[in-house]
Amino acid sequence: MEMQLMAWIASSLVFVSFFMKTIMPLRAVAIGSNVLFISYALMGLHFGVFDKVLPILILHMALLPLNIVRLRQIRATIRGVKNATSREKSLESLIPYMSQERCGKGEVIFKKGDAANRLYLIRKGRVSLVEIGKYLVPGDMFGEIGVFSDHAQRTLTAVCDEDCELFAITKEKVVELFYLDPGFGFFIARALTRYAKERNPVDDPQAPATASIMG
Repeated sequence: MEMQLMAWIASSLVFVSFFMKTIMPLRAVAIGSNVLFISYALMGLHFGVFDKVLPILILHMALLPLNIVRLRQIRATIRGVKNATSREKSLESLIPYMSQERCGKGEVIFKKGDAANRLYLIRKGRVSLVEIGKYLVPGDMFGEIGVFSDHAQRTLTAVCDEDCELFAITKEKVVELFYLDPGFGFFIARALTRYAKERNPVDDPQAPATASIMG
């Protein structure tokens, strides 16, 4: 009777999981089901039917750590997105993946229409966005719009207004980090939103212009 009750409860959790639409509760219910099925199988030792429930024990002993790991990964991803509230923090996380470049005053970093294959972060100096007459300063990032545009082309021309030191990261690494790092992905999404607002100021007439998301 006790084994049957345990089996019914565990089976009910499996049944309930098919109606769940969000992943975290689904994983939590799956873990509960694994624990109950393991308990059910171990009760077979007491009732002399362990050989019949051994496959159930093996299955859920394998699924339990998998579900725990997946739940922890999901929670870590959510924390990463929640922690991505600081622009500086998101940019700092990029630096280990970037290479350093030096450009002299007047040097063209890229021209409008060029292939967008890099994203830049200014370490020192000032960069001019020629077409719109704006300047970027240390700590500003630029080039991401071109990297994520449909045609992967530069939308503006960037020129060093003075001697500059830049951090650069390739398009391939940017795309990889976009999928792997929730904080960076969230930062890029916000950057694209700011760019859209700047291109359509009627939607938000009080939104400040942000030059660091161009290119």
